[in-house]
Amino acid sequence: MINVLVLMGGLSEEREVSLRSGLGVYDALKKVGYQARTLDLNRDNLDRIKEMNPDIIFIALHGKYGEDGTVQGYLDILGIPYTGSGVETSAICMNKGTTKKILCYEGIPTADFVIINKAEYLQNQQQNSLQIVEKLGLPLVVKAATQGSSIGVYIVKNQSELDSAIEAAFAYDREVVIEKFIDGPQLTVSIIGNEDPLVLPIIEITAANDFYDYESKYTPGMCEHLIPARISTSVEKQVIEISKKVYTSFKCQGYARIDFMIDKDDKPYVLEINTIPGMTAMSLVPDAARAAGISYEQLVDRVVCLAMQK
Repeated sequence: MINVLVLMGGLSEEREVSLRSGLGVYDALKKVGYQARTLDLNRDNLDRIKEMNPDIIFIALHGKYGEDGTVQGYLDILGIPYTGSGVETSAICMNKGTTKKILCYEGIPTADFVIINKAEYLQNQQQNSLQIVEKLGLPLVVKAATQGSSIGVYIVKNQSELDSAIEAAFAYDREVVIEKFIDGPQLTVSIIGNEDPLVLPIIEITAANDFYDYESKYTPGMCEHLIPARISTSVEKQVIEISKKVYTSFKCQGYARIDFMIDKDDKPYVLEINTIPGMTAMSLVPDAARAAGISYEQLVDRVVCLAMQK
């Protein structure tokens, strides 16, 4: 029997979501027939991973110290296989600024943006703030560079709100990404696979709040996942092709989720790439899998099998 250790919890702002993802994965592994255990990872119990001697690790950690390549690097040193993407892909995709730069290099559409560093920005805050609006216009989206679950994300509708939004984002990260707001449907595409990825049905997301924020994501009744998405066949084809290109360009493995906005001209723009997407009862990847006829348990099993093939 294959021994799978589920790493969950962790040290990031997304700890509670990670615990929920991890428990869901653990239950599914048991049902499928794996010998499964869990470990709420922290700085004091890293040695427990080696002591528990798993055949494979299912990483259900979200955010810093789990989704950013740090745990992946540690597991590579230990020689223990794990689910999802490797160190390089994890680190790149966790940083929204780096992701945006590579999207531009690859010719993949993404919203116009600027990246600001805390020390440099504060040297001339007023002038820098005015230059950002002059370059990108309003409204804007302000994002802490290395957070997930929409933590540290703020919508700015006028100039007077920009400084406070940037200050709030700097509380999470010393680097902040500011991008042009795209007013249109938000879509997400879940992909499973290594060299031959499978694109699952596209989901359109609606939220009770101004955008798909943390509260909308994890509070029952605050959002809807619409399958099929209310988009044209043409947009659907574009989104699928772009998703495949993103997945292969960033060397994703196992599974990932790619988020999009669609503008008024039906042009899709990539927002970001999630290399360890949520696996809670309200999460998007399990919903997309179900729409493709793949149960939660089958999804978890498939992710484990893909990790063993790497």
